Amino acid sequence: MTTFEELKRRGLLAQLTDEKEIEELVNAGKATFYIGFDPTADSLHVGHFMALCLMKRLQMAGNKPIVLIGGGTAMIGDPSGKTDMRKMMTPETIQHNVDCFKKQMSRFIDFSDDKAIVVNNADWLMNLNYIEVLREVGAQFSVNRMLTAECYKQRLERGLSFLEFNYMIMQSYDFYQLFQKYGCNMQFGGDDQWSNMLGGTELIRRKLGKDAYAMTITLLLNSEGKKMGKTEKGAVWLDPEKTTPYDFFQYWRNVDDADVIKCLKMLTFVPVEQIEEMEKTMEGAQFNAAKELLAYELTKLVHGEEEAEKAKAAAKALFGGSGDNENMPVAEISAADLTDGAMGILNILVKAELAPSISEARRLVQQGGITVDDVKVSDPKAMITLDKDIIVRKGKKAFKKVVVK
Repeated sequence: MTTFEELKRRGLLAQLTDEKEIEELVNAGKATFYIGFDPTADSLHVGHFMALCLMKRLQMAGNKPIVLIGGGTAMIGDPSGKTDMRKMMTPETIQHNVDCFKKQMSRFIDFSDDKAIVVNNADWLMNLNYIEVLREVGAQFSVNRMLTAECYKQRLERGLSFLEFNYMIMQSYDFYQLFQKYGCNMQFGGDDQWSNMLGGTELIRRKLGKDAYAMTITLLLNSEGKKMGKTEKGAVWLDPEKTTPYDFFQYWRNVDDADVIKCLKMLTFVPVEQIEEMEKTMEGAQFNAAKELLAYELTKLVHGEEEAEKAKAAAKALFGGSGDNENMPVAEISAADLTDGAMGILNILVKAELAPSISEARRLVQQGGITVDDVKVSDPKAMITLDKDIIVRKGKKAFKKVVVK
C-alpha cells in the first residue's frame, strides 16, 4: 500500500487541486509541504492532532514538513469559520507561544539534519510596506471572487473589517514566499481554509507562470478536528501542566462509540488493516477495548510510554477494580484545614476541583452524583473523615484521590 493510498483509507484527504501530481510526489517522498499553526495559546491542543499526525506520517515516507507559525497573521483577525474578531496579542506573547509550540512539536516531527523546519511568517509579513502589498499581491486578487468565499460570507452580515479581509491575501502570500524560499510545493489545511489555500496556489501560478508547481490539499473532517478537545472544563491541551497525562488518557477513553474507529484511523499509527478488521466486528465490549487502545496510543505519542502505562493502570484501578491507584490524579488538602480530622464534603469537592463552587458542589450531592470510596454521599452537610486517602468520584468519569498533607 502506498503512502497516498493509506492517507485515503484513513480518511485524511478531501479536496485536491492536482491529485495525480500530489500522489506521485507523496509516494516518491518528494513533497515539501507546509501546515500553518496560529500561536494563539502557549500550548497545542488535541484539535491540532490531525495536522501533527499527518505531518509525522508524511515525514516517515520521506517527505519534508515545514511548520509555519503564524506570528505575523496572529497580529490580525482570521475570519475563517469565526463570528468574532480575534484578540490582538503583543509580539512578546506571540514569541513565547511560538517557543512552546516548537518544543511540543518535536515529539511528532524530526527536525534534525534539515528533515523539517520551523518558519515564522512574521519574518516576511512584518517587513512588507503597504504599496508593495498593493502592487505585488493585491493586484492578483478579485474582490468579487473573494466575497464569494464562505469564510467571508459568514462575516458580511455581522460586519467584516478591512483588516480581516486581508487575511486571505496574507495566507496566500505565505505560500508564495515558502515556494520561493524553500521549494515548498504543497500545502495542507482544514476544510474551512480551502478558499485561502486556493488563493495561494493561484497567486504562485499567476506570478510565476502556470507551470509553477504548487498544489493544495484539505484535511477531511478537520472542522470536526477543531472541535476535538473541547470539554466543560475547556480545551484538552498537549502540555501536561495544563492537562495531566491521566486526564488526557481519559478524554480519549471516553470518546463516543461512533467516533472511535475514525479517531484510530486518523490520529494513531496502528496499522490501518488492523483497524479495518476491528471495524468489521465492532460491538459491545469491543468498543471499550478500541477506546482503551486509542487512549493508550495517543497518550504514548504525546507524553511517552511511561506516562501512558501509568494512566492505563490508574484507569484500571478505578474502573476495573485492579491496578495501581498510585497513578490516579491527586488533590492535596492541608491538615490545617481539617476540623477534628474531617472536612465537609462540599469543601472537599471544591478543593479537589471537582466543583467550581460550594453551590455547584451542593447541587451535585443533592442530585446523587458524588461518591466517596464507592459510597454515595447524599447529605450536603456530611463530614468526611480524612485519616486515610480517599477516592472522590463525580459521576462516572471524574474523580480524584484526596490526600492530606
